[in-house]
Amino acid sequence: MKDAKAGAGIRQLKTRVKKKGKIKSSSRRWLERHLNDPYVHRANAEGMRSRAAYKLIEINDKYKILQPGMKVVDLGAAPGGWCQVAVNIVKSKPEAPSVVGIDYLPVDPIPGATILQANFLDDDAPDRLIEALGGAPDVVLSDMAAPTTGHRRTDHLRTMHLCETAADFAVSVLKPGGHFLAKTFQGGAEGEVLTMLKQHFASVHHVKPPASRAESVELYILARNFKGRKAAPGGEEAAGEGPEA
Repeated sequence: MKDAKAGAGIRQLKTRVKKKGKIKSSSRRWLERHLNDPYVHRANAEGMRSRAAYKLIEINDKYKILQPGMKVVDLGAAPGGWCQVAVNIVKSKPEAPSVVGIDYLPVDPIPGATILQANFLDDDAPDRLIEALGGAPDVVLSDMAAPTTGHRRTDHLRTMHLCETAADFAVSVLKPGGHFLAKTFQGGAEGEVLTMLKQHFASVHHVKPPASRAESVELYILARNFKGRKAAPGGEEAAGEGPEA
């Protein structure tokens, strides 16, 4: 998995979709791009659930946020590509999974991962995730994105809401020194979440891995080395309250 060069060793022939039928030209272009995508070819050849798996592989190759023995939460797990990558890198065992994913869509079983079919926005979802994981995570991943409407500003705001909710969850549950990685869209409405993350993590910045298409507006926010939560009166951690920047 460390070799992130898409399509390595795979001979690819250009596929074109015929113009016959009722298919729209925009749909035909999308289909041609998908069929000729080297990451799609690689995912099919290597048994990965989606091309998105290589985004996480490439980010981890550079930043090493996943390590053997870590506990991981994957938000918006369907179809399971990121869970597959996390299981492999942290060496999660089928008999004692250290990777837990959640999605409202069904996800086929992944050895080494526990998958919850539920909406992460449900009130009881955070507690269910931590219970299934058996403790605090070292890493929280989120590839969640709201269904697109075609209106760039609307899509950005809806996905930013998911990103903010994921960030709040990460700050409330991560182990000190832990990491948070989440999808966002370019659009200029993420100032508050970036400010919050900078208060709680030693390093916060955007990343765009090669597997993320150049024309795509998606970016990833990577927050590393969680500073931990302040101790509340009585010595207990105050969830969601981090040290001053």
